[in-house]
Amino acid sequence: MTSRDTSSAQRFRFAPSPTGALHIGGARTALYNWLLARGSGGALVLRIEDTDRERSTPENVAQILDALRYLELDWDEGPLSQYERRERHREVLEGLVESGHAYYDPSTAADVKAWKETHGGSAYRGEPREEPGAAIRLRVPDEGETVVDDAIRGPVSFENRTQDDFVIARGDGTPLYNLAVAVDDADMGITDVVRGDDHLSNTPKQLLVLGALGADAPAYAHLPLLHSPSGGKLSKREDAASVQELRDAGYLPAAVRNYLALLGWGTEDDTTLLETEELVERFSIDRVGRSPAVFDARKLRWMNGRYMRELPLEEYERRLAEHLQARSPDDAAAFAAATPGLRQTACAIVRDKAQTLDEVWPLIGFLFRDPVDDPKAWEKVMKPETREALSAAAEALREADAFDVESLEGLLGEVVERLGEKPKNVYQPIRVAITGTTVSPGIFDSLAALGRDESVRRIEAAIERLAG
Repeated sequence: MTSRDTSSAQRFRFAPSPTGALHIGGARTALYNWLLARGSGGALVLRIEDTDRERSTPENVAQILDALRYLELDWDEGPLSQYERRERHREVLEGLVESGHAYYDPSTAADVKAWKETHGGSAYRGEPREEPGAAIRLRVPDEGETVVDDAIRGPVSFENRTQDDFVIARGDGTPLYNLAVAVDDADMGITDVVRGDDHLSNTPKQLLVLGALGADAPAYAHLPLLHSPSGGKLSKREDAASVQELRDAGYLPAAVRNYLALLGWGTEDDTTLLETEELVERFSIDRVGRSPAVFDARKLRWMNGRYMRELPLEEYERRLAEHLQARSPDDAAAFAAATPGLRQTACAIVRDKAQTLDEVWPLIGFLFRDPVDDPKAWEKVMKPETREALSAAAEALREADAFDVESLEGLLGEVVERLGEKPKNVYQPIRVAITGTTVSPGIFDSLAALGRDESVRRIEAAIERLAG
C-alpha cells in the first residue's frame, strides 16, 4: 500500500486476530475505521494481532487480506505483525519493572484465589518475587477510577480497587494482549480506536498500561455487537457469513459496504442506498447507536439486487464472467464462447430477477447449453394434457413473422385464447421445455433470446418425451 504524510492527521487502526476467516462483525469494524480515516484525511494502519501462535496461521492472515481487498478497503501502513514486535514489548516490560509499575509474581491462579479469600475478596495485590517462571503483573492503583471516555457509550468508569494487579507477561516472558496492544497503539501514534464492545473490558487495562508508560491514550469507540434476526448474538459458527462466503455467493463489494455501514449507523434523513463516496462524506461515529444492530441476510440480498440492477450491462457481463471463472470454469467457458450479443441479451433479461451473481447462471444457463433435467419440474408441469398446448405453441412459433418479445407476447397470447387455457398452463410447459426448470427470466424474453430454431427444437423434443 502507498504511504503518505499524515503526521498531523488522525490515525486509525484495524487490528484483527488471524484465528479464522473475517466475518461480518470484523468487516464492519474494518469499514468504520476505513470510512473515518478516509473522511478525515487521516491514516489507516492494518495491524495483525498474531500473538496467539497456535491459531494465527499464515493462511488465516491471507484470508483477512483477501477479504479486505474484496471489500476494496485499502490501508496506509501495514500489514504489521504484532508478534514480530515482541522484542519491543519485552523492552517495555523491563522498563515497567525497573520503574516499579510492574513486578514479577510467581503466584498461580490457586494462590490468587487463596489470597482473595484471606483478604475478604479484595482485588489481588501481589508481592514482588523474581523467581524462575514468574509472570509479570502491572500494579493497579488502590484509589481512584479508570474512566473510558467512550464516543458511543459515554464515560464508563472502573474502580481501581476492584481490579486485580493483572498479568502482562507470562512466566516465559511472552507479552500478553493488553500489554502488546497498548504499546503498539502508543508506538504507532494511534489517535482513535474503533472496535467491538467485547473489547470494552480490556480498555481500562490498556489505559492503565498507557498511564504507566506516560503515553497519551487514544479516543475510544466501542461498537455494539451484531445480533441475528432471532435476537441473539451473531454467532460466527452458526449465523455470520464470512466475507469470503459473501464474495463466493456473488455479492457486490459496494453493496456489502453499504449494508455494513448501516448496521448500527444511519444518516439524518434515513437514506438507505449510499454510494461509497457518500458514505465517506457522511459517516460519523456520533451517529452510531448504542443498541445491537441486526444482521439480516435477506435485507443484504435485497440491497445487492438493487446494486446489480444499476450496473451497466458491460459491467454486469464482466462481473458475471469473473464470478463464473472463479466458481465454475466450464460454465465460464460456455459463456465466453457465445456471441457478445447473446451474452449481453442474457444479462439484460436476468437483471431484474437475480439478486446475486450466484443466482444468474441458473437462470440463463439454458441459453448457453442444453436445458437441465429437473425431474421435479417435469413431474409438476409436464402432464399428458400439456402436449396440445406445446404443439400449438410450436406451430405458432414456427410460423411467426417476427421473433422479438412484443411479437411473441401477441402470438402466444392468441394461442392461450384459442385453447381457452389459463396463461400459466401454456407458458409454464414452454418454460420447462426450453429451460428444464420452472424458474427463468420472462418467457417471451427467454424465447426471443434462444431464437426460433432452438426454441422450436426444444419444444418438439419435450412433446416427443411426453409421447414416449
